[in-house]
Amino acid sequence: MTTLDWLISVDDHLIEPPDLWVSRASAAERDRVPKVSRENGIDTWRYEDTVSRLQGFIACAGMEPGTFTPDPINYDDPIMRPGYTSSLERIHDMDADHVMASLCFPTVPRLVGQMFQGAKDRQLSLRCIQMWNDFQVEEWAAPAPGRFIPLMLLPMWDPFDAAVEIERCAAMGTKAICFSENPHALGFPSIHDESGYWDPVLRAANDAGLPLTIHFGSSSAVPTTSPDAPLMVSATLVPMNLAYCMTDWLWSGQLQKYPDLKICLAEGGIGWIPYILERAQNIQRMYLYAKENDFRIDMMTGELTKREMKLDMDTPIRQLYDDHIFGCFIDDRFGSEHLEACGVDNVMIETDYPHSDGTWPRSLANARERLTDCTDEVVYKVTQGNARRVFRLETEIYRTPESATEVSA
Repeated sequence: MTTLDWLISVDDHLIEPPDLWVSRASAAERDRVPKVSRENGIDTWRYEDTVSRLQGFIACAGMEPGTFTPDPINYDDPIMRPGYTSSLERIHDMDADHVMASLCFPTVPRLVGQMFQGAKDRQLSLRCIQMWNDFQVEEWAAPAPGRFIPLMLLPMWDPFDAAVEIERCAAMGTKAICFSENPHALGFPSIHDESGYWDPVLRAANDAGLPLTIHFGSSSAVPTTSPDAPLMVSATLVPMNLAYCMTDWLWSGQLQKYPDLKICLAEGGIGWIPYILERAQNIQRMYLYAKENDFRIDMMTGELTKREMKLDMDTPIRQLYDDHIFGCFIDDRFGSEHLEACGVDNVMIETDYPHSDGTWPRSLANARERLTDCTDEVVYKVTQGNARRVFRLETEIYRTPESATEVSA
Protein backbone atom coordinates (compact mmCIF):
# COMPACT_ATOMS: atom_id res chain seq x y z
CA MET A 1 0.00 0.00 0.00
CA THR A 2 1.10 3.55 -0.66
CA THR A 3 0.84 6.59 1.56
CA LEU A 4 -2.20 7.71 -0.44
CA ASP A 5 -4.03 4.58 0.76
CA TRP A 6 -4.27 5.95 4.31
CA LEU A 7 -6.12 8.84 5.97
CA ILE A 8 -5.62 10.95 9.06
CA SER A 9 -9.06 11.69 10.51
CA VAL A 10 -9.22 14.92 12.49
CA ASP A 11 -12.71 14.34 13.85
CA ASP A 12 -13.74 11.09 15.47
CA HIS A 13 -15.25 10.34 18.86
CA LEU A 14 -14.57 8.03 21.77
CA ILE A 15 -17.11 6.85 24.31
CA GLU A 16 -15.63 7.05 27.77
CA PRO A 17 -15.30 3.72 29.58
CA PRO A 18 -17.52 3.48 32.68
CA ASP A 19 -14.61 3.64 35.13
CA LEU A 20 -12.70 6.57 33.58
CA TRP A 21 -13.10 8.97 36.51
CA VAL A 22 -13.71 6.52 39.35
CA SER A 23 -10.49 4.66 38.58
CA ARG A 24 -8.44 7.88 38.66
CA ALA A 25 -10.12 9.61 41.60
CA SER A 26 -8.79 9.69 45.13
CA ALA A 27 -10.78 7.97 47.87
CA ALA A 28 -12.19 11.35 48.91
CA GLU A 29 -13.29 12.14 45.34
CA ARG A 30 -14.63 8.77 44.26
CA ASP A 31 -18.24 9.32 45.31
CA ARG A 32 -18.40 12.73 43.64
CA VAL A 33 -16.77 12.25 40.22
CA PRO A 34 -18.82 11.27 37.16
CA LYS A 35 -20.02 7.68 37.36
CA VAL A 36 -22.50 5.51 35.57
CA SER A 37 -25.16 3.20 36.97
CA ARG A 38 -28.11 1.26 35.56
CA GLU A 39 -31.29 3.21 36.32
CA ASN A 40 -34.63 1.84 35.17
CA GLY A 41 -32.75 -0.33 32.72
CA ILE A 42 -30.70 2.53 31.22
CA ASP A 43 -27.01 3.28 31.80
CA THR A 44 -27.06 6.78 33.31
CA TRP A 45 -24.12 9.12 33.94
CA ARG A 46 -24.38 11.56 36.86
CA TYR A 47 -22.20 14.42 37.99
CA GLU A 48 -23.62 16.97 40.44
CA ASP A 49 -26.95 17.97 38.82
CA THR A 50 -26.01 16.74 35.34
CA VAL A 51 -27.64 13.55 34.07
CA SER A 52 -26.78 12.07 30.67
CA ARG A 53 -27.26 8.86 28.72
CA LEU A 54 -25.68 7.43 25.58
CA GLN A 55 -27.82 7.68 22.45
CA GLY A 56 -28.06 5.37 19.50
CA PHE A 57 -26.91 7.81 16.83
CA ILE A 58 -23.51 8.25 18.52
CA ALA A 59 -22.75 4.53 18.37
CA CYS A 60 -23.71 3.34 14.91
CA ALA A 61 -20.53 2.84 12.88
CA GLY A 62 -21.33 0.96 9.69
CA MET A 63 -25.06 0.74 10.43
CA GLU A 64 -27.54 1.50 7.68
CA PRO A 65 -29.96 4.45 7.99
CA GLY A 66 -33.13 3.27 9.64
CA THR A 67 -31.36 0.72 11.80
CA PHE A 68 -30.39 3.15 14.57
CA THR A 69 -32.39 5.67 16.61
CA PRO A 70 -31.68 8.46 19.11
CA ASP A 71 -33.03 6.23 21.91
CA PRO A 72 -30.78 5.54 24.92
CA ILE A 73 -28.37 2.61 24.73
CA ASN A 74 -26.30 0.70 27.27
CA TYR A 75 -22.64 -0.27 27.40
CA ASP A 76 -23.52 -3.95 27.01
CA ASP A 77 -25.85 -3.48 24.02
CA PRO A 78 -24.85 -5.50 20.93
CA ILE A 79 -24.39 -2.35 18.82
CA MET A 80 -21.59 -1.14 21.15
CA ARG A 81 -18.49 -2.20 19.24
CA PRO A 82 -15.39 -2.72 21.44
CA GLY A 83 -13.64 0.08 19.55
CA TYR A 84 -16.02 2.67 20.92
CA THR A 85 -14.49 2.52 24.41
CA SER A 86 -11.08 0.88 23.84
CA SER A 87 -8.30 2.35 21.72
CA LEU A 88 -6.60 -1.01 21.23
CA GLU A 89 -9.87 -2.36 19.82
CA ARG A 90 -10.38 0.87 17.85
CA ILE A 91 -7.20 0.39 15.83
CA HIS A 92 -8.67 -2.75 14.23
CA ASP A 93 -11.60 -0.67 12.95
CA MET A 94 -9.16 2.05 11.88
CA ASP A 95 -7.08 -0.47 9.93
CA ALA A 96 -10.17 -1.72 8.16
CA ASP A 97 -11.06 1.87 7.29
CA HIS A 98 -7.47 2.81 6.31
CA VAL A 99 -7.30 5.47 9.02
CA MET A 100 -3.71 5.73 10.18
CA ALA A 101 -4.33 8.31 12.93
CA SER A 102 -7.43 9.67 14.63
CA LEU A 103 -8.32 12.67 16.78
CA CYS A 104 -11.15 11.72 19.16
CA PHE A 105 -13.54 14.17 20.79
CA PRO A 106 -15.25 13.41 24.12
CA THR A 107 -18.79 12.09 24.50
CA VAL A 108 -19.92 11.85 28.14
CA PRO A 109 -18.59 15.29 29.27
CA ARG A 110 -19.70 16.74 25.90
CA LEU A 111 -17.63 18.47 23.26
CA VAL A 112 -15.88 21.07 25.44
CA GLY A 113 -16.58 19.46 28.81
CA GLN A 114 -19.89 21.25 29.35
CA MET A 115 -20.58 18.73 32.13
CA PHE A 116 -17.90 20.50 34.17
CA GLN A 117 -18.07 24.10 32.94
CA GLY A 118 -21.13 25.04 34.98
CA ALA A 119 -20.57 22.76 37.97
CA LYS A 120 -20.62 24.09 41.53
CA ASP A 121 -17.40 22.45 42.76
CA ARG A 122 -14.87 24.02 40.44
CA GLN A 123 -11.86 22.46 42.10
CA LEU A 124 -13.26 18.97 41.62
CA SER A 125 -14.33 19.89 38.08
CA LEU A 126 -10.77 20.94 37.30
CA ARG A 127 -9.59 17.59 38.63
CA CYS A 128 -12.17 15.80 36.44
CA ILE A 129 -10.94 17.69 33.38
CA GLN A 130 -7.36 16.78 34.24
CA MET A 131 -8.38 13.13 34.61
CA TRP A 132 -9.93 13.17 31.15
CA ASN A 133 -6.84 14.84 29.69
CA ASP A 134 -4.60 12.27 31.36
CA PHE A 135 -6.80 9.48 30.02
CA GLN A 136 -6.43 10.80 26.47
CA VAL A 137 -2.64 10.62 26.66
CA GLU A 138 -1.99 7.71 28.99
CA GLU A 139 -4.80 5.25 28.28
CA TRP A 140 -6.19 6.20 24.88
CA ALA A 141 -3.11 7.18 22.87
CA ALA A 142 -0.14 5.57 24.66
CA PRO A 143 -1.04 1.90 23.99
CA ALA A 144 -0.95 2.55 20.22
CA PRO A 145 1.78 5.15 19.55
CA GLY A 146 1.13 7.24 16.46
CA ARG A 147 -2.45 6.06 15.97
CA PHE A 148 -4.18 8.77 18.00
CA ILE A 149 -3.85 12.55 18.23
CA PRO A 150 -4.41 13.42 21.91
CA LEU A 151 -6.51 16.49 22.66
CA MET A 152 -7.52 18.19 25.87
CA LEU A 153 -10.39 19.90 27.65
CA LEU A 154 -10.09 23.30 29.35
CA PRO A 155 -11.53 24.73 32.58
CA MET A 156 -13.15 27.59 30.69
CA TRP A 157 -14.22 29.33 33.91
CA ASP A 158 -10.59 30.20 34.73
CA PRO A 159 -8.36 31.13 31.77
CA PHE A 160 -5.26 31.18 33.98
CA ASP A 161 -5.84 27.63 35.21
CA ALA A 162 -6.60 26.74 31.59
CA ALA A 163 -3.24 28.13 30.46
CA VAL A 164 -1.45 26.10 33.13
CA GLU A 165 -3.31 22.99 31.97
CA ILE A 166 -2.30 23.68 28.35
CA GLU A 167 1.35 23.82 29.40
CA ARG A 168 0.99 20.62 31.45
CA CYS A 169 -0.72 18.70 28.66
CA ALA A 170 1.64 19.96 25.96
CA ALA A 171 4.53 18.58 27.99
CA MET A 172 2.75 15.20 28.10
CA GLY A 173 2.32 15.07 24.33
CA THR A 174 -1.16 16.51 23.82
CA LYS A 175 -1.61 17.81 20.28
CA ALA A 176 -4.83 19.88 20.32
CA ILE A 177 -7.27 21.81 22.51
CA CYS A 178 -11.06 21.57 22.54
CA PHE A 179 -12.59 25.04 22.31
CA SER A 180 -16.16 26.26 21.86
CA GLU A 181 -17.58 27.67 18.64
CA ASN A 182 -19.23 30.37 20.77
CA PRO A 183 -18.11 30.69 24.42
CA HIS A 184 -20.70 33.43 24.96
CA ALA A 185 -23.49 30.88 24.53
CA LEU A 186 -21.98 28.88 27.40
CA GLY A 187 -21.98 31.89 29.71
CA PHE A 188 -18.36 32.95 29.19
CA PRO A 189 -16.95 36.09 27.54
CA SER A 190 -16.77 36.02 23.75
CA ILE A 191 -13.48 36.01 21.89
CA HIS A 192 -14.09 39.75 21.29
CA ASP A 193 -13.98 40.52 25.03
CA GLU A 194 -12.15 43.83 25.43
CA SER A 195 -10.75 42.89 28.85
CA GLY A 196 -8.71 40.10 27.25
CA TYR A 197 -10.41 37.26 29.14
CA TRP A 198 -9.10 34.62 26.72
CA ASP A 199 -5.57 36.03 26.38
CA PRO A 200 -3.95 33.49 28.76
CA VAL A 201 -5.51 30.61 26.82
CA LEU A 202 -4.69 31.95 23.37
CA ARG A 203 -1.17 32.89 24.39
CA ALA A 204 -0.55 29.41 25.83
CA ALA A 205 -2.02 27.70 22.76
CA ASN A 206 0.02 29.93 20.45
CA ASP A 207 3.25 29.32 22.33
CA ALA A 208 2.71 25.57 22.65
CA GLY A 209 1.70 25.20 19.00
CA LEU A 210 -1.57 23.47 19.91
CA PRO A 211 -4.48 24.18 17.54
CA LEU A 212 -7.93 24.99 18.87
CA THR A 213 -10.23 22.23 17.59
CA ILE A 214 -13.78 23.57 17.43
CA HIS A 215 -16.57 21.06 16.86
CA PHE A 216 -20.03 22.12 15.75
CA GLY A 217 -22.47 21.97 18.65
CA SER A 218 -19.74 22.90 21.14
CA SER A 219 -21.72 25.98 22.18
CA SER A 220 -24.61 23.77 23.37
CA ALA A 221 -26.80 25.59 20.88
CA VAL A 222 -27.94 24.76 17.38
CA PRO A 223 -29.54 27.07 14.81
CA THR A 224 -33.24 26.77 14.16
CA THR A 225 -36.02 28.96 12.83
CA SER A 226 -38.77 28.60 15.44
CA PRO A 227 -39.55 26.61 18.58
CA ASP A 228 -41.91 24.34 16.63
CA ALA A 229 -39.54 23.67 13.71
CA PRO A 230 -38.77 19.98 13.15
CA LEU A 231 -35.48 18.61 14.42
CA MET A 232 -34.41 18.20 10.80
CA VAL A 233 -34.23 22.01 10.44
CA SER A 234 -31.49 22.17 13.07
CA ALA A 235 -29.86 19.01 11.75
CA THR A 236 -29.56 20.70 8.35
CA LEU A 237 -28.39 24.06 9.67
CA VAL A 238 -25.99 22.99 12.43
CA PRO A 239 -22.84 23.37 10.25
CA MET A 240 -23.70 27.08 10.06
CA ASN A 241 -22.55 27.36 13.67
CA LEU A 242 -19.03 27.05 12.28
CA ALA A 243 -19.73 29.69 9.63
CA TYR A 244 -20.56 32.04 12.51
CA CYS A 245 -17.47 30.81 14.35
CA MET A 246 -15.09 31.38 11.44
CA THR A 247 -16.51 34.87 10.91
CA ASP A 248 -16.01 35.61 14.60
CA TRP A 249 -12.34 34.68 14.42
CA LEU A 250 -11.71 36.60 11.18
CA TRP A 251 -12.92 39.82 12.80
CA SER A 252 -11.69 39.16 16.36
CA GLY A 253 -8.21 40.64 16.03
CA GLN A 254 -6.89 37.54 17.80
CA LEU A 255 -5.30 36.06 14.68
CA GLN A 256 -3.12 39.13 14.24
CA LYS A 257 -2.21 39.07 17.92
CA TYR A 258 -1.25 35.38 17.99
CA PRO A 259 0.52 34.62 14.72
CA ASP A 260 0.97 30.88 15.34
CA LEU A 261 -2.61 30.23 16.47
CA LYS A 262 -4.49 27.63 14.43
CA ILE A 263 -8.29 27.18 14.37
CA CYS A 264 -9.68 23.83 13.16
CA LEU A 265 -13.41 23.66 12.41
CA ALA A 266 -14.65 20.10 12.91
CA GLU A 267 -17.65 18.47 11.23
CA GLY A 268 -19.00 21.60 9.58
CA GLY A 269 -18.06 20.78 6.00
CA ILE A 270 -16.29 23.24 3.73
CA GLY A 271 -18.69 24.13 0.92
CA TRP A 272 -19.80 27.34 2.66
CA ILE A 273 -16.26 28.65 3.21
CA PRO A 274 -15.68 30.36 -0.17
CA TYR A 275 -18.84 32.44 0.14
CA ILE A 276 -18.11 33.55 3.73
CA LEU A 277 -14.62 34.57 2.64
CA GLU A 278 -15.99 36.49 -0.34
CA ARG A 279 -18.55 38.24 1.84
CA ALA A 280 -15.94 39.15 4.48
CA GLN A 281 -13.60 40.49 1.78
CA ASN A 282 -16.41 42.68 0.44
CA ILE A 283 -17.15 43.98 3.94
CA GLN A 284 -13.49 44.74 4.50
CA ARG A 285 -13.42 46.74 1.29
CA MET A 286 -16.63 48.68 1.97
CA TYR A 287 -16.60 49.47 5.69
CA LEU A 288 -13.31 51.33 6.07
CA TYR A 289 -15.04 53.50 8.67
CA ALA A 290 -14.46 50.66 11.15
CA LYS A 291 -10.76 51.56 11.23
CA GLU A 292 -11.75 54.38 13.57
CA ASN A 293 -14.97 53.16 15.19
CA ASP A 294 -16.82 49.88 15.19
CA PHE A 295 -20.58 50.28 15.03
CA ARG A 296 -23.83 48.40 15.47
CA ILE A 297 -27.13 48.89 13.64
CA ASP A 298 -30.50 48.12 15.21
CA MET A 299 -32.23 46.25 12.40
CA MET A 300 -35.68 47.18 13.73
CA THR A 301 -35.13 50.94 14.03
CA GLY A 302 -32.06 51.57 11.90
CA GLU A 303 -30.43 53.35 14.86
CA LEU A 304 -26.62 53.46 14.70
CA THR A 305 -24.49 52.89 17.80
CA LYS A 306 -20.77 53.69 17.70
CA ARG A 307 -18.22 51.78 19.76
CA GLU A 308 -14.78 52.97 20.77
CA MET A 309 -13.18 49.98 19.10
CA LYS A 310 -10.99 49.97 16.03
CA LEU A 311 -10.91 47.03 13.65
CA ASP A 312 -8.05 45.88 11.46
CA MET A 313 -9.36 46.59 7.97
CA ASP A 314 -5.95 46.28 6.30
CA THR A 315 -4.73 42.71 6.84
CA PRO A 316 -6.34 40.81 3.96
CA ILE A 317 -9.12 38.49 5.10
CA ARG A 318 -7.82 35.76 2.84
CA GLN A 319 -4.40 35.98 4.45
CA LEU A 320 -5.91 35.56 7.92
CA TYR A 321 -7.83 32.53 6.71
CA ASP A 322 -4.87 30.98 4.89
CA ASP A 323 -2.58 31.37 7.89
CA HIS A 324 -4.92 30.35 10.69
CA ILE A 325 -8.17 28.56 9.78
CA PHE A 326 -8.72 24.99 8.63
CA GLY A 327 -11.94 23.42 7.45
CA CYS A 328 -12.71 19.73 7.78
CA PHE A 329 -15.16 17.58 5.87
CA ILE A 330 -16.60 14.08 5.91
CA ASP A 331 -18.59 13.82 2.72
CA ASP A 332 -18.93 17.31 1.23
CA ARG A 333 -19.36 16.90 -2.53
CA PHE A 334 -19.65 20.61 -3.33
CA GLY A 335 -16.74 21.59 -1.11
CA SER A 336 -14.44 18.90 -2.44
CA GLU A 337 -15.21 20.05 -5.99
CA HIS A 338 -14.09 23.58 -5.04
CA LEU A 339 -10.93 22.87 -3.08
CA GLU A 340 -9.00 25.69 -4.70
CA ALA A 341 -11.52 28.21 -3.41
CA CYS A 342 -11.41 26.60 0.04
CA GLY A 343 -7.60 26.46 -0.05
CA VAL A 344 -5.90 23.12 -0.64
CA ASP A 345 -3.60 23.86 2.31
CA ASN A 346 -6.55 24.59 4.61
CA VAL A 347 -8.68 21.46 4.29
CA MET A 348 -8.50 18.18 6.19
CA ILE A 349 -10.60 15.03 6.12
CA GLU A 350 -12.55 13.34 8.90
CA THR A 351 -14.53 10.11 9.30
CA ASP A 352 -16.71 10.95 12.36
CA TYR A 353 -16.43 7.38 13.68
CA PRO A 354 -18.70 6.10 15.25
CA HIS A 355 -21.47 8.67 14.62
CA SER A 356 -24.36 8.58 12.19
CA ASP A 357 -22.65 11.02 9.78
CA GLY A 358 -19.58 8.78 9.66
CA THR A 359 -18.19 6.92 6.67
CA TRP A 360 -16.78 3.78 8.35
CA PRO A 361 -15.91 1.26 6.95
CA ARG A 362 -15.61 2.94 3.53
CA SER A 363 -13.86 6.18 4.43
CA LEU A 364 -10.99 5.61 2.00
CA ALA A 365 -13.38 4.87 -0.85
CA ASN A 366 -15.40 7.95 0.05
CA ALA A 367 -12.28 10.12 0.06
CA ARG A 368 -11.23 8.78 -3.33
CA GLU A 369 -14.65 9.56 -4.77
CA ARG A 370 -14.55 13.11 -3.46
CA LEU A 371 -10.95 13.71 -4.56
CA THR A 372 -11.07 11.79 -7.83
CA ASP A 373 -10.04 14.74 -10.01
CA CYS A 374 -7.24 15.95 -7.71
CA THR A 375 -3.51 15.47 -8.17
CA ASP A 376 -1.64 13.12 -5.84
CA GLU A 377 -0.15 16.20 -4.16
CA VAL A 378 -3.57 17.61 -3.33
CA VAL A 379 -4.89 14.21 -2.24
CA TYR A 380 -1.96 13.86 0.14
CA LYS A 381 -2.49 17.34 1.60
CA VAL A 382 -6.19 16.76 2.27
CA THR A 383 -5.91 13.21 3.58
CA GLN A 384 -2.66 13.52 5.58
CA GLY A 385 -0.27 16.36 4.89
CA ASN A 386 -2.27 19.28 6.25
CA ALA A 387 -3.10 17.35 9.43
CA ARG A 388 0.57 16.46 9.91
CA ARG A 389 1.54 20.13 9.62
CA VAL A 390 -1.27 21.61 11.73
CA PHE A 391 -1.03 19.08 14.57
CA ARG A 392 2.76 18.73 14.34
CA LEU A 393 2.71 14.96 13.94
CA GLU A 394 6.19 13.49 14.09
CA THR A 395 6.69 11.35 11.02
CA GLU A 396 8.77 8.72 12.81
CA ILE A 397 5.81 8.03 15.15
CA TYR A 398 2.86 8.84 12.89
CA ARG A 399 3.82 6.49 10.12
CA THR A 400 1.81 4.42 7.67
CA PRO A 401 0.68 1.15 9.28
CA GLU A 402 2.33 -1.86 7.69
CA SER A 403 -0.91 -3.71 7.00
CA ALA A 404 -4.63 -3.47 7.44
CA THR A 405 -6.70 -5.85 9.50
CA GLU A 406 -9.94 -6.95 7.90
CA VAL A 407 -12.85 -6.15 10.22
CA SER A 408 -16.50 -6.72 9.39
CA ALA A 409 -19.04 -3.95 9.80
